[in-house]
Amino acid sequence: MTGEAMTWLQAVVLGLVQGLTEFLPISSSGHLRIVSEIFFGSDAGASFTAVTQLGTELAVLIFFAGDIARIVTAWFRGVFNPAYRTNLDYRMGWYVIIGTIPVGILGILFKDQIRTGARNLWLIASMLIIFALVIAAAEYYGRKIRPVESLTMRDGIIMGSAQALALIPGVSRSGGTISAGLFLGLTREAAARYSFLLAIPAVLASGLFSLPDAFEPAGDGLNASGAQLLVATVIAFAVGYASIAWLLKFVVNHSMYWFVGYRIALGVVVLALLATGVVSAT
Repeated sequence: MTGEAMTWLQAVVLGLVQGLTEFLPISSSGHLRIVSEIFFGSDAGASFTAVTQLGTELAVLIFFAGDIARIVTAWFRGVFNPAYRTNLDYRMGWYVIIGTIPVGILGILFKDQIRTGARNLWLIASMLIIFALVIAAAEYYGRKIRPVESLTMRDGIIMGSAQALALIPGVSRSGGTISAGLFLGLTREAAARYSFLLAIPAVLASGLFSLPDAFEPAGDGLNASGAQLLVATVIAFAVGYASIAWLLKFVVNHSMYWFVGYRIALGVVVLALLATGVVSAT
């Protein structure tokens, strides 16, 4: 069965939602699923989510262009010259590579479940609430004393494993990695900065892998045209770029409890709408 065509209003709104929520610890994939169901009565789909994430990841590439250039350069130098291997940028390159492996493996193994059963709103609303408690615990128990320079391979593996949890809509990629970083004693800013860098390979691979499905959609839900995907992705890029700068400044002086309260409130609202039959779970 072929789904209904996406309207331009839907494409613009969902692009805005993607840009606003991608880097905040509130789950962009969960928000796209919730907004598309509540306001448009249908699911925008996992492929639409993955492709529009290319826009927000382009924002990361530009925002952290200097950091990325240093890391890539130092990594290649260190591979061929042991003298460079004590450099933080060289080590960061390995941390990002190794930290990406868990989400890559699990993303491939559970690809079909991620695109189907994991998009159930009962699950998403529950994850919003449950993982809010995880974030709250990380904020409460985390010492927040370690700078980014103190990162180790162990940190990269643990935070990379936490990133893999974001394959479940409602968890949040940044929420998972930042929480893991706080549990490890990192400052909020250090955890957030590594979180952004860690997301680049995984999100780019996911978006590029989903391009064929997004341009040739099949099944129930909202089917976007190529032009609508492009516009939504451009909007996500512009809004996402602004949200990166905002979040990095915010986490320096504010706790993660602000996001915890929002996640719980949204999760409760969605559960109520589901329980009363106002929206459908699938």
